[in-house]
Amino acid sequence: MVTKLDKPLKREVALGAAHYVVTIDPQGLNFTVKGRRKGIRFNWADLVSGEAALAIALNASLSANIEPTKKGGPPRHA
Repeated sequence: MVTKLDKPLKREVALGAAHYVVTIDPQGLNFTVKGRRKGIRFNWADLVSGEAALAIALNASLSANIEPTKKGGPPRHA
């Protein structure tokens, strides 16, 4: 039996040293760097409608900034 997806489901994924949060909800899939709010959003309709929509979503994901920051951040100049 399959469970209906009626509320968000969050899971952490480690890719190398970086940690990401994958959220699956009834509207789609969200992929963000752990500790951040913004990430890549894929709507289910876009993913299942065909290759054209998937290519658009893929191009959008390539332009999104989801790289984790380096500890300590950039050096500050006085």
